[in-house]
Amino acid sequence: MDRTVYDSVRYSAVCQDCDAELQCWGVQALVNGQVRWDVESVCSACGSATYACDGDIPTERRDQLLSERGPASLRLSTPPATGVAVMRVLRAELGIDLRDARAALRRVLDGDYSGTLPEMEYLARALRESGIPATATRP
Repeated sequence: MDRTVYDSVRYSAVCQDCDAELQCWGVQALVNGQVRWDVESVCSACGSATYACDGDIPTERRDQLLSERGPASLRLSTPPATGVAVMRVLRAELGIDLRDARAALRRVLDGDYSGTLPEMEYLARALRESGIPATATRP
């Protein structure tokens, strides 16, 4: 069984119940083969608490995560003779067309394809399942 890979951020928001400052903890995780975004929040003023799970990470939180934790890169241990198999996985997992898959392949081969650690580990696992040795690394 694959291990869970995650990154988290803390941020403030406004409480929907009392307009006080709300403390939120967001976690992006790779769990059971799926990348998910979970948020927990508790208001120190009124005690209102919420927990939302299995959503998509908002762009602002993804940017915060990348800024605070740093990007992870997708690396191929041994570059394939042709990039067809890699592009096939990228197209299937990212839902992109052939042109975008070629551009992504170039970025992967140049060591310039990056994202959050759970996102890159998700792609690395998909590549490994297709017989392509890949890792998600953070410098």
